[in-house]
Amino acid sequence: MFQVWIYFRKGDLITIMKLMKLGSTKVDISRIGLGTWAIGGGPAWGRDNDERDSINTIKECPDLGVNLIDTAPGYNFGNSESVIGKALAEVDREKFIIITKCGIVWKRKGSLFNKVGDRQLYKNLSRESIMEEVEESLERLQTDYIDVYMTHWQAVEPYYTPISEVMSTLTELKQQGKIRAIGVANASVDQVKEYLKHGKIEIVQAKYSILDREVENELLHVCRENNVTLQAYSPLEQGLLTGCLDKSYQPVGAQVNKKWFQKAYMSSAIDMMASWKKLEEKYDCTTANLALAWVLAQSPEINLLSGATTTDQIQENVRACTIELADEDIAFMRKSAEEAEVKAVTLQQSEG
Repeated sequence: MFQVWIYFRKGDLITIMKLMKLGSTKVDISRIGLGTWAIGGGPAWGRDNDERDSINTIKECPDLGVNLIDTAPGYNFGNSESVIGKALAEVDREKFIIITKCGIVWKRKGSLFNKVGDRQLYKNLSRESIMEEVEESLERLQTDYIDVYMTHWQAVEPYYTPISEVMSTLTELKQQGKIRAIGVANASVDQVKEYLKHGKIEIVQAKYSILDREVENELLHVCRENNVTLQAYSPLEQGLLTGCLDKSYQPVGAQVNKKWFQKAYMSSAIDMMASWKKLEEKYDCTTANLALAWVLAQSPEINLLSGATTTDQIQENVRACTIELADEDIAFMRKSAEEAEVKAVTLQQSEG
């Protein structure tokens, strides 16, 4: 997949960003995009963010070479989209490729999903729901088009909608000019194949980190075969792989039920990161930089989402694009992750 390197300067700060094509389109996207689940704040994160800081973080992105912004209505009940809309009102809209999603609702019924705080979320990919959702997202984002419209989670009974019908609705929105490309998130390999039977998708979003490598089993291959970008989310495991947490850390919000925030797993992951110290010195970088660079090194077809709520964080994250890990260091990091999981299972069994 063709890539170019672009140099950006802001004051004394020089950043390097790799660009890649979005699926089979001619659209250039930065290999690292800004994920805005955290910017949405709310009960899932146990806090609200300063809105001005969030807006400034989004506005900082073009100066760092980041043109891809990912959001969803389900990120604090539309707040993430609203914050992005306020930022877009202050900048050139054409500098951004905006991804938002459909299929997770709270104003209408659907199949039970998560409960966030005291509010219930539902899964609904019916034509009626998607048509309402897209208008609500356009309004919150203060734009008249969405670059990539993505199904956030897939439909299940009792509100199941066949993928053929979902694609028909999304294709209609594309023909109307309200969306420019179609994406899929949190889908099985078989579901991705079914989407491809009924139209063109450009990007598949899936969880991928050095601690969660399931996409390597088949999904990455399917995307490569069909010229579909694989977008990795949670590459830092909701902050665990920043290297900033110690073994006394108490998970909050969405972290609480996650596998790698359970005591035995978190302890093993922290020990794993301690073994990376020589690599941090070798590449003059942080633990987070290494974790992001490792995912990028797995394939040029991979796009990476990294969350940030401040300008300092996004500046730090994009440094991963400048790191070219040696093959032996990529292998060492993979081995350390495999060993961390074995250690975690053993530790958990001994404690349980």
